[in-house]
Amino acid sequence: MINIYLQLVLKKPKICLFLVFLITLSLGWFTQYFRLDASSDTLVVEGDADLELARQTNDRYGTSNFVFISYSPNSPLFEEASLGRLRELRDSLELMDRVSSVDSILSVPLLKVANVPLAELADNIKTLDDPDVDLQAARGDLSSNVAYRDLLLSEDAETTALIVNFAATLELDEVADQRAELRVRPTVDLSPQQREELAALEIEYRELNTRADINQHDDIAEIRSILDGYRADAVIVMGGVPMIADDLITFVQNDLQTFGLAILVFIIFTLGYLFRKVRYVGIPLLSCAVTAICIVGLLGLLDWPVTVISSNFISLLLIITISLNVHLIVRYRELETIDTALSHQDRIRRTLQDMVKPCAYTTLTTIVAFGSLVSSEIPPIISFGLMMVMGIALSFFLTFLVFPALMSLLQESKSSSSKRKVDVTPYLAAITARFGKGVLVVAMLMFIFSVVGLNRLEVENSFIDYFDESTEIYQGMVSIDQNMGGTTPLDVIINLYPQDEAAPLVSNIDAVDQLDEELPIDDFFMEQDEFFFEEEFSQEDEENYWFTTDKMALILAIHNYLDELPETGKILSLGTVLQLVYELNDNEPLDNLELALLYSLLPPDYKDALITPYVSIENDQVRFSIRVIETNPDLVRNELLGKIREELQQKFDLSPDQVQLTGMFVLYNNMLLSLFDSQILTLSLVLAVIFIMFIILFRSLKLAVLGIIPNILAASTVLGLMGWLNIPLDMMTITIAAISVGIGVDNTIHYIHRFKVQYPKHQNYRKTMEYCHSSIGQAMYYTSFTIIVGFSILIFSNFIPTIYFGLLTSLAVFIALTGALTLLPQLLISFKPLGKEVS
Repeated sequence: MINIYLQLVLKKPKICLFLVFLITLSLGWFTQYFRLDASSDTLVVEGDADLELARQTNDRYGTSNFVFISYSPNSPLFEEASLGRLRELRDSLELMDRVSSVDSILSVPLLKVANVPLAELADNIKTLDDPDVDLQAARGDLSSNVAYRDLLLSEDAETTALIVNFAATLELDEVADQRAELRVRPTVDLSPQQREELAALEIEYRELNTRADINQHDDIAEIRSILDGYRADAVIVMGGVPMIADDLITFVQNDLQTFGLAILVFIIFTLGYLFRKVRYVGIPLLSCAVTAICIVGLLGLLDWPVTVISSNFISLLLIITISLNVHLIVRYRELETIDTALSHQDRIRRTLQDMVKPCAYTTLTTIVAFGSLVSSEIPPIISFGLMMVMGIALSFFLTFLVFPALMSLLQESKSSSSKRKVDVTPYLAAITARFGKGVLVVAMLMFIFSVVGLNRLEVENSFIDYFDESTEIYQGMVSIDQNMGGTTPLDVIINLYPQDEAAPLVSNIDAVDQLDEELPIDDFFMEQDEFFFEEEFSQEDEENYWFTTDKMALILAIHNYLDELPETGKILSLGTVLQLVYELNDNEPLDNLELALLYSLLPPDYKDALITPYVSIENDQVRFSIRVIETNPDLVRNELLGKIREELQQKFDLSPDQVQLTGMFVLYNNMLLSLFDSQILTLSLVLAVIFIMFIILFRSLKLAVLGIIPNILAASTVLGLMGWLNIPLDMMTITIAAISVGIGVDNTIHYIHRFKVQYPKHQNYRKTMEYCHSSIGQAMYYTSFTIIVGFSILIFSNFIPTIYFGLLTSLAVFIALTGALTLLPQLLISFKPLGKEVS
């Protein structure tokens, strides 16, 4: 097999390059289908039971997709000029094709301004859109209204919000529900017809979801364009989950374009500085370009979207491809020096023969490192692992075709002008030789430091932590948190009776008749015709009698409890409506019959707005819609959720089945918790598998143990440092351990492989170390230096995960290099795994 390969690349290089060209051209066609995805699907755990609950909640209560617009005019808000501009803005937003409605202070009912009895209120509702409204009276009305305060109007009544509701994506929602019904069942339980149906639904869902993402991006862009026309009159910021998702994609795209180009420039400069030959810059870059085009095209062909988690996969493939090329270049240049009698073709042949085995093993171990991510429960992390597995395999395959084929077509060049002396690796060899025991002590201290840091590692993170303070998304989240009651949605669902018990029948007509005798109806509803009441109550409408004083007292108490939590912002529920009604009723609670009458008198559109989103009478269930304050420095998601569950059960005598928490806040928390478990599982798995591969490769248990130690130290040091610096483990930083191990293993394999080859010649561990440092150590240094310089520029990003990725990747590479050139050789010298030295 090796001989066939050598014949192809050395004897028929043009055919080889033409084959690469055809592969690149074929896969390159599909790059047009490459896409990014920042939908809620990328933030959930596969098979998460809370995801199904969230979908049921959305279907039952009709939650909508919306964005907030915080509007703080330069002049007082409740002046005609300010409200006029606000009205123009609202009207412009309502004209958008996919906007169903815009909620604002302009159109909500002014309940106190009308100054009429509650029974007549529905026919005398006034809004700020009415021309004869007293603006100062309206300000007082809106400011004191618990439903509007911190939702549409800030506490100081100088900042208002427009809630832009997008039209429902009915077709997508229907397909998503059908898909979810089939996906929740094990594949083995599906019939062949159901499997075909699921496959068709997956394709249809991806197409509809892609179209929805494009529409959402266009809508956000159009809203921003509209807002630009009003920024001279007010301070305007936008927020909301759709904008966060869209901005995540925008940030990732900008970083891919801007920093991808910057990294490329730095790599060109670094390779040119180190090798001082055009061919040693051009060939690696061509290998990188071909690999990038092929993997992007393959992802487009497979319709695998790139998420925030996998957004840096191209950069990682650049690392791996550059590493392979640098090792080939350095080995070729070594042969120029040590065996001048070799011809150009023979030198290329020897380079391939010497390097194909260690490079194949480094590729396999790196594939194992990233392949371990498939053990995660989070689909985007699984996809990232599979992307890297395919990309690394492509990188190895294409590099070992492009490099020898191009080198064969190029004439031999003089080596003297391309040499640049590097003193770093001999210096590290000298340190190891002189301070060997000190190296072991430092490594031990670093490990202890890492273990302590690992115990401090947390998964707590907020969306706002992803963005720089200068960005609109950061400012929008701060403004909405501080003035408009929070950002991330959390739903608390209360089943008023345990789910395994039937709800008692509440429509007791005899009880109603008794209440009718006791109730001074005239005092509350003014005078009404007796016939009206007889007609109204002759209808056995159970919905009217669902609203009992006991239930309302419980709902209001739970609402007040949730509202008192420091982490919660605005809360909307039936409790909000009850507070309004009690306020209009001179702060007197209503009894059973009054509640039933009130519900029966509500017009359908008011029921849809005030009752339906928070009550499911059929299921005897109520919903509390909460927005959590993301900017709260004391926010710890899992603790908050646990506290709410526990205290609701204790304070209100509820069973565990009666309390359910759902929404994006819960799904994101589940994902964060899964990250921690995934990190421990994947790191343990990858180290175990690589250890077995070391035994097979080195054919020595002792060498395998010594080889794995620097890799454990590299991964644990990076994670430990994250713990000490309070850098949370999130969707991006979870990949750092895999990168640390992947790169560290490459260095270990190359170094030990060369050490095993050279030791029989020297029969002395120190001399073998010095030789390896001056040969393979140079390649390891060049590779690491190129990567560190390239990825350090990511610190200039506005996207915090990209900054962490750049810094931690550079740190991981540095630690892996240092460990491979100090700790590893000292372990070899100390434990002598290749036998005793010859005097």
